[in-house]
Amino acid sequence: MKYRIYSFLMTILLALGVTSAALAQSYSFRVPKEVVRVFVNADGTLALDYVFEFQNESGAHAIDFVDVGLPNSNYDFNSISADVDGVPVSISSDYQGDGGSGVSVDMGGQAIAPGQSGVVHVHVGKVERMIFPDDADETYASMEFMPTYFGSAYVNGQTNLTMILILPSGVTSDQPRYHPARGGWPGASEPVIAQNSQGNLTYTWQSDSASAAGQYTFGASFPASAVPESAIVRTTAFDLLLGGIAAVVVGGFFNILPFCCFGGFFFGLPILGAVQERKRKLQYMSPKISIEGHGIKRGLTAVEAAVLMETPLDKVMTMILFGVVKKGAAEVVRRDPLQLKISEPQPENLRGYEKSFVAAFAKPDAARRKDLQALVVELVRSVEEKMKGFSKKETQEYYKSINDRAWTQIEAANTPEVKSQMAEEALEWTMLDKNYDDRSRRVFTGPMYAPLWWGRYDPGYGGSAASGSGGGSAPMSMPTTSGGRTALPGAAFASSVITNTQTFAQKVLGGTDTFTQGITKVTNPPPVSTSSGGGHSGGGGCACACAGCACACAGGGR
Repeated sequence: MKYRIYSFLMTILLALGVTSAALAQSYSFRVPKEVVRVFVNADGTLALDYVFEFQNESGAHAIDFVDVGLPNSNYDFNSISADVDGVPVSISSDYQGDGGSGVSVDMGGQAIAPGQSGVVHVHVGKVERMIFPDDADETYASMEFMPTYFGSAYVNGQTNLTMILILPSGVTSDQPRYHPARGGWPGASEPVIAQNSQGNLTYTWQSDSASAAGQYTFGASFPASAVPESAIVRTTAFDLLLGGIAAVVVGGFFNILPFCCFGGFFFGLPILGAVQERKRKLQYMSPKISIEGHGIKRGLTAVEAAVLMETPLDKVMTMILFGVVKKGAAEVVRRDPLQLKISEPQPENLRGYEKSFVAAFAKPDAARRKDLQALVVELVRSVEEKMKGFSKKETQEYYKSINDRAWTQIEAANTPEVKSQMAEEALEWTMLDKNYDDRSRRVFTGPMYAPLWWGRYDPGYGGSAASGSGGGSAPMSMPTTSGGRTALPGAAFASSVITNTQTFAQKVLGGTDTFTQGITKVTNPPPVSTSSGGGHSGGGGCACACAGCACACAGGGR
């Protein structure tokens, strides 16, 4: 019996010894501070600069390698360098992290021992194929970047993380549009905007409660002219899919059928999924109101009806702008970029969303965009509340019929005076038409008599003094009616509305898609996954294969 007890105790002690030895060999460290700089070079490539401050845990494995994930495989290995506390160390292609592309910093004699700290600096001079066409504006280019991250099994504590994006030289402060930080970023989603000593515009995101295991994404859009056209990646997964279809036609269907099925499964489904996800992000109304009840909800304003029909938000904002101008709450003093002169005192008949709109334009650009998003969130929730007990589908059809009737009456008008009067009365309702741009150009062909409030909307109307510096349309000299209204070409009337909508998208909202997605995540967030799965020790994976997106995927776990 004594022998058995002795054997049992020895077994336990041996197991504990093995476990302790294994634990002593595990990587476990902190990253108290990390600074990431991403340079958009003049040739359209990116340069990356990382500074990591490591604090190795007592009893952990020495930090002898640091894996750094890279955005793609199109990097110049010879442009990469690293040092530890200022002492140069080697770069190895023996990358052990997830994500497919990366390098490993071989610490050599500069390995950070247990209980010690050190600063690792890594510079990547050239990464190509990182600039993509902007989804919201064909004249803009776009890039997104996810800094490398470390496996959550190895990194502990919080990180003071600073991400600095340096835009190309020549880009001015009114041109670029930042992309709100994503991925659970604990700091402000909008960056601090500044200019460095070389005159380049910089976007800086910073948080002292970030995680070195966090998968944060940052980005910006800027004029495509700032980089060479050849640097913009215009071949997308759709092009590859179309190329595969062409190969089927040329090479014979049956010979390539197995490969086509393979490609359809592994490429077609992800592409379809990406398209559906992008579509979902633009659906800012929750689908739950589709099954609320029966009957038509009458009495919605044109703006509320537009929200119910999920009209693009640049158009919704233009409709609100018309409302506040018509009521005399504001006057447009400059069209591009849009600037308003707020009236004092304010009219008493303003709706809640009109008051919020006017208040937003009294603030700087970044704060204004945030307030406009809050305005839309509140407007969406108000419409959802009003729709309780009513049928979304029937109500949408009802307001579509109002739109159709308005256009029919305008088209049937037999004099410019009547057509102008009807167009003025139904202006916001006609904008519910998803084909407003084309239809307005077809219908408004002859002369149009501008509304009496039109001068408050168009600074260049009638050659007013504001037109010289207001960025409005060119002054027009036209005969006036006995009622004092000025005639202008119908095409100019339509173009003025359309141009203002485009200006809203580009200069005020920072891109309709990006603006809308910031609202959708509040009003119609994706369903929370209830599935469970095991974790892994290395850096996480990355799904960034989209236009306007080029993320550095996965850090190492050592």
